[in-house]
Amino acid sequence: MSHPVFVVADNIVSALGFTSAENFSQLLKGASNVQQHAPGNRSPQAFYGSLFPETFWEQHTIPSFTKFESLLAISIKDALNQANINPANSKTGLIISSTKGNISLLEDNEVSDTLKQEIGLSSSAKKIAAHFGFQSQPVIISHACISGLVALITAKRMLQAGLFDHIVVAGADIITRFILSGFQSFQAVADELCKPFDVNRKGINLGEAASTIILSVNKPVGNDVIQLTGGAVSNDANHISGPSRTGHELFIAVKQAIEEAGISKEQIDFISLHGTATLYNDDMESKAIRLAGLQSVPVNSLKGYYGHTLGAAGLVESVISMHSLQQNIIIPTKGFETPGTAEIMNVCSTLQHTHLNCCLKTASGFGGCNAAVVFEKVHKLEVQF
Repeated sequence: MSHPVFVVADNIVSALGFTSAENFSQLLKGASNVQQHAPGNRSPQAFYGSLFPETFWEQHTIPSFTKFESLLAISIKDALNQANINPANSKTGLIISSTKGNISLLEDNEVSDTLKQEIGLSSSAKKIAAHFGFQSQPVIISHACISGLVALITAKRMLQAGLFDHIVVAGADIITRFILSGFQSFQAVADELCKPFDVNRKGINLGEAASTIILSVNKPVGNDVIQLTGGAVSNDANHISGPSRTGHELFIAVKQAIEEAGISKEQIDFISLHGTATLYNDDMESKAIRLAGLQSVPVNSLKGYYGHTLGAAGLVESVISMHSLQQNIIIPTKGFETPGTAEIMNVCSTLQHTHLNCCLKTASGFGGCNAAVVFEKVHKLEVQF
């Protein structure tokens, strides 16, 4: 039997707060930082998104670090302080998740050999590792919008293989002109607050955030600890930007994650879906949920609070899901009013207070990639080795 993998610390840095607790508290109030932004450097036209104010960068950008690197460092620092783990220990690993990293450097600088090196995610990972004193070589996961979940799955496998005792998994992305224009070229950006799973959904809102989850094989301290019990990845090979038309491939990832967790589908208490509020993504997810026989299980999307935070999304939404388990509260899907997906789902539209033990988290992204993980709440007295 594989050694259990526990969550020993977590963090979210967003415009809603600098800790997981602050973020969860804001979501309980229904707060969102998604708002309309006037035309400017990022876009010649107004757009909706969740961005940090300029004052944030003025106060928190670390000398010699880019905005992206600073955001990662702020999140990692808080998580490390919680876990009291020594990064300099050779049995402590680091995984960085991002879709575009320092791509913004191309927008304001001439291309040079130095720039080519700085723009690489490996350069950022080395700077972050050196900043905190990690001795192990950092691992980089850049796998479209499932990057955060793939990073967690990778960490779980490395821990269970005995390569490390602890792994710090951190992800971040900032919204740049390059990124926003790419989504606009697909006509995928909504001109209003996004409406996941709604019949009137028009597309995504993008967002900026960082998140960190520290996983460990060591017994955690405290009650109602969280275990990462299952995880799987699949690819539908359908289209470079369009998801599967059947949802079968996401279903495969869900099925495999549940099997690895060693549970039945009836034990899933709620599902945190990707829920981008695009027509095809939300329809595909609804089909996968039907194939998995999970139509009656409450589902939600957090994109209406944070926007789509790209490489951080899987981690941000996993953290909120874990806190939902611990507090027995399901966060509603902001922006959802009228069902409008291809298959019927039990979309959570109001705060639900109910006993929770197990959560399924999914993500899907460009290139047809899909990922699913299972988190379980384990009472301290139930933890066994």
